[in-house]
Amino acid sequence: MAEPRRFIQMVAGPRQVGKTTLVQQVCEGVGLPVQYSSADEPTLRGPEWIAQQWELARLKQTSLGALLVLDEVQKIPGWSEAVKRLWDEDTRNQAAIKVVLLGSSPLLIQRGLSESLAGRFEVLHLPHWSAREMGAAFGWSVQQSIFYGGYPGAAPLIADHERWVRYVRDSLIEPTLSRDVLLLSRVDKPALLRRLFELGCRYSGQILSYTKMIGQLQDAGNTTTLAHYLELLSAAGMLTGVPAPGCRCSIRPCSRRWCAFQRSWIPVSG
Repeated sequence: MAEPRRFIQMVAGPRQVGKTTLVQQVCEGVGLPVQYSSADEPTLRGPEWIAQQWELARLKQTSLGALLVLDEVQKIPGWSEAVKRLWDEDTRNQAAIKVVLLGSSPLLIQRGLSESLAGRFEVLHLPHWSAREMGAAFGWSVQQSIFYGGYPGAAPLIADHERWVRYVRDSLIEPTLSRDVLLLSRVDKPALLRRLFELGCRYSGQILSYTKMIGQLQDAGNTTTLAHYLELLSAAGMLTGVPAPGCRCSIRPCSRRWCAFQRSWIPVSG
């Protein structure tokens, strides 16, 4: 924000990791008129809402410029085309309006950026807080960080486990599944996606093949469907898979496999 107007700043990451708080703190010290608006409401808005907020920022503009912040911008249908048109208008008119966009669905954000805004943006990815960050802020151990996760908003609730569970379920999991995944992506089997998420939670940190998933999920279809749903959950910051390690030897076909107990490569016949 201290630099001349050059790129749209795209702040992306999962829900409740501090994106809005971070940007609000920056707005307080930036020294520019700020137009802050959020599209995070039950009903979707249209591209004309973006134009209205943009015009309000233009009216607030001073000799130093102005700052426009649009939160949860991925909720707006056709948001990237609207932002491109208005940004290019300001470029032609030499308007010094700096733009910050926030979003909680990295998959949809990346789709919009690649389709319309190529060369006009920088992405600042805010992931879940690390164990070191949670320890510095709340005095957590590594074990606590692994168990409770990198959500700073939930940290004061861990003394009451049932209350913490309700918060995570009602304020983090359900809004992300229903509003960031099911509402904004094509999901032909919403119940299957939810069951896949529950299955992934139960097998957290364990080896789980797609074949075993199909055996435990009704109406699972094929592995392609499960892989697609897992990709959506991963993009929303909810659940991701770690591929099994592959042998890096030069022999093809390889005659070795990875032994999790010996933690080494052994012959298939061994």
